[in-house]
Amino acid sequence: MSSGHTSEPWRVGVLFSQSGFMAVIEETQLRGTLTAIDEINAAGGINGRPLEPVIYDPGSEARAFGRYARKLMIEDGVSTMFGCYTSSSRRAVLPVVERLNGLLWYPTLYEGFEFSPNVIYTGAAPNQNSVELCRLLMEAYGRRFFFIGSDYVYPRESNRIMGELVRNSGGEVVGERYLRLNADRSEFQPLMREVKAAQPDVIFSTVVGDSTVFLYQTYHDFGFNPKVMPIASLTTTEAEIQAMGFDVGEGHLTGAPYFQGIGNERNSSFVELYKKRYGDDQSTNMCLEAAYFQVHIFAKTLEQTNSIDTEIMRTSVMGSEFDAPQGNIAVNPVCGHTDLWTRVGRANRQGQFDLVYESSSRVKADPYLIGYSRNLAYA
Repeated sequence: MSSGHTSEPWRVGVLFSQSGFMAVIEETQLRGTLTAIDEINAAGGINGRPLEPVIYDPGSEARAFGRYARKLMIEDGVSTMFGCYTSSSRRAVLPVVERLNGLLWYPTLYEGFEFSPNVIYTGAAPNQNSVELCRLLMEAYGRRFFFIGSDYVYPRESNRIMGELVRNSGGEVVGERYLRLNADRSEFQPLMREVKAAQPDVIFSTVVGDSTVFLYQTYHDFGFNPKVMPIASLTTTEAEIQAMGFDVGEGHLTGAPYFQGIGNERNSSFVELYKKRYGDDQSTNMCLEAAYFQVHIFAKTLEQTNSIDTEIMRTSVMGSEFDAPQGNIAVNPVCGHTDLWTRVGRANRQGQFDLVYESSSRVKADPYLIGYSRNLAYA
C-alpha cells in the first residue's frame, strides 16, 4: 500500500479503553497517541499526507479488542494499529493481526516471554523493570514479599517472575492473592488484614485499573507506613496516583522506564506540549510516553518507506532509534521489543516520582530473561 502521488491520509487504528475500569490509564495512552499524531500532522504529515486515526473504544473488555481489531482490518482497511494495555487485550488482538498480517504497536509493560512478527513491543519487558526493582527492595526494606494482583495473565506471570527473582536472592513470598479485575474497595479490606498478619517487608502490586486506587486507599486506611512496608509496583503511574490522592500515594515505589519528573530537555518540551493540550493539572506517565514515542517511530519509518505494508514496515523499523522523552531508545532487531531505560521512583506529595535509581544508558530488551537466569525459563 504505497502512496504514489496521492494526498489521501495514512489511516491507522487506535484501540484504547475510554470507558470501564481500565480507562484511568488507557485514556492517557489515547492522549499520548493523539498528541503525537497532531504533532506530526502540524509539521506537514508524512510525505505530504496526514495521519488519520480510526478510533474505537473497547470499553475495558478484552474480547472487544479482538472484535475491533478485526473490524479495523477487514471493514476499515487498516493494517497498522496502536493499542492495548492489558495482556488479555493484546492476546485477543494477536491472532487477528497474525492471521490478517497486520501490525500492532503495543505501548505497555508486560510479562515477557512472547514474540510475534506482527507486534512491535514498546513497553518494558521484565529485565527492564522487575530485576532492578527486586534488588533495590531487598536491599532497602527486607526479604519478605506479599504479592497482590488482578486476576488475569499479566499479574500471574509477572508474579511468577518476581517470585523467582526474590527466591533466587534469598527472599521469600509470604502471601500471594488475586482479585477480580474490577474489584471494588470493600474487597481489599480482608486482604489488608491478611497482610497485617503476614507482616511482609514489601507488598508487590500487579493490580491494574481502578482497583489500584482502592488497594492504596485501603492500605492508607489501615495505617500502614510506606517507609517501613511500601507498596512496590510496575503498573502504578502518575495517573493512578492522581486518582487515589497524592497523600495516599506518597512514599510508594514504581519501576518504570519513564516518569514525568526526569530531567532532560526533550522531556521538558514533551510535558509542556502535553499540558498545553490537556491542562496543567494533567501528568504524563510511562504508558502515555510509550504510546507517544511509538507513533513517532512509526512515522519516521513510514517517511523512509512511503509504504504502510506490514512486511516493509516491520523490516524497516528494526534497529530504528528515537530521541524519546525518557532518553534515546531503539527497536531491538533481535526480538521486536524496545531497548528502554530502567528507573525506580518514589511517589512524593506532589503526585510525582523522585528517582531512587536510574540506569546509565538504555537497557537492551531481553523478554525471555536469557541473560538473567535459566531458572526463569517459561513454564
